[in-house]
Amino acid sequence: MNQQSDSNQTHFGYKTVDKDNKASMVAGVFHSVAAKYDLMNDLLSMGIHRIWKRFTIDCSGVRAGHKVLDLAGGTGDLAAKFSRLVGEKGQVVLADINDSMLKVGRDKLRDKGIVGNIDYVQANAECLPFPDNHFDLITIAFGLRNVTDKDKALASMFRVLKPGGRLLVLEFSKPEIEALSKAYDLYSFHVLPKVGQLVVGDAESYQYLAESIRMHPDQDTLKGMMEDVGFEQVTYHNLTGGIVALHRGFKF
Repeated sequence: MNQQSDSNQTHFGYKTVDKDNKASMVAGVFHSVAAKYDLMNDLLSMGIHRIWKRFTIDCSGVRAGHKVLDLAGGTGDLAAKFSRLVGEKGQVVLADINDSMLKVGRDKLRDKGIVGNIDYVQANAECLPFPDNHFDLITIAFGLRNVTDKDKALASMFRVLKPGGRLLVLEFSKPEIEALSKAYDLYSFHVLPKVGQLVVGDAESYQYLAESIRMHPDQDTLKGMMEDVGFEQVTYHNLTGGIVALHRGFKF
């Protein structure tokens, strides 16, 4: 499932496409869903995504004064929490490759009065525009599976992380039980696109999202990928039976 860096082909869901085209195709998906992204998250996960994100915050080790990069930060759920934790002397960067998602996140956080210690940067995870050894923590929640070259992105994250810092990757993964896996497939490919059509008027984007989850590396494969670029003490926690996993790795 891991894409080889010397190939010009990659996956867009179940389709094989040129690597050069994937970013714009993914952008099209998120331009389409940005306005109702939060609503769809609540509907499709029955609100459980909030528990997954709470667990991620609890595993972050973030303290006052820290610098945090919330990568593929979308509509800012994690960034909002981190802004409060790092305080006035800290900094949170909400970064996303998609300007529609970034605008929704910025407007949402400003409406909540979250300003002052948070910046917004449109950035590609594969070539992050930040100095070496800069952040205490990097999170990427439900974004890594959409990245074209995941190895390159993980290496870029490793570069900008401070020694002693940690990376948290929250992502859909492989269910641990076969019966759960079958039920999840049924839900993903039959229910999810129909809800997408009903609420957003876009079944195709949600079909892609279901397919992209199946093409993402499983728990142990992703653990190995993180280790290959230099992360140490890499562990993962399965959540909701492995439907989602939180990977954690350190830079020493």
